[in-house]
Amino acid sequence: MKTVCVLGSPREKGISTAIANQFCAAAESMGSEVRTFFLNKLRYSGCQACMACKKTHERCALEDDLTPVLDAIADADLLLLASPVYFGNVSSQLKGFIDRTYSFFVPDFVTNPKPCRLKPGKKVVFVLSQGMPDETAFANIYPWYEFVFLQRFGFSESRLIRACGVRDISKRQDLLGLAENTARELCRLG
Repeated sequence: MKTVCVLGSPREKGISTAIANQFCAAAESMGSEVRTFFLNKLRYSGCQACMACKKTHERCALEDDLTPVLDAIADADLLLLASPVYFGNVSSQLKGFIDRTYSFFVPDFVTNPKPCRLKPGKKVVFVLSQGMPDETAFANIYPWYEFVFLQRFGFSESRLIRACGVRDISKRQDLLGLAENTARELCRLG
């Protein structure tokens, strides 16, 4: 099994990154090959709406630090996306990356029953952390991305690990345990 972890936090020791790292350690212990990409250290542009991925290429035409990330996802069985919540959504780092996944869609994706170039059956896990402890706040983020990954990209399964109001992850062994258990379950089924 191959797992790709995309870290969208600008902080290497942030809450979402710590949870993702726990997940990845458990995935590796189950035999998964894990590749991690820390977006804040990469140089890349957001989607340029050039439409080359629909007209002349079967992949994103931009060649930058996201190229190997997108390639790794095409080859992966499981994708982990981790981000803090900023201004009611994922971080700009992760959003810019997600915009580039537009290249995964076939040219006629709006009407095509198989709208995505990716092989079906991949799994996706979202790790979202927010400073606000109210779990009803920003609860609309995950359903939208879950829809895109399941209904449009053809992923077979989606999971959410959400940390609300957490300031010190070492005091939340329940969340770290959830990350570990989720990885063990998905990699066992993998």
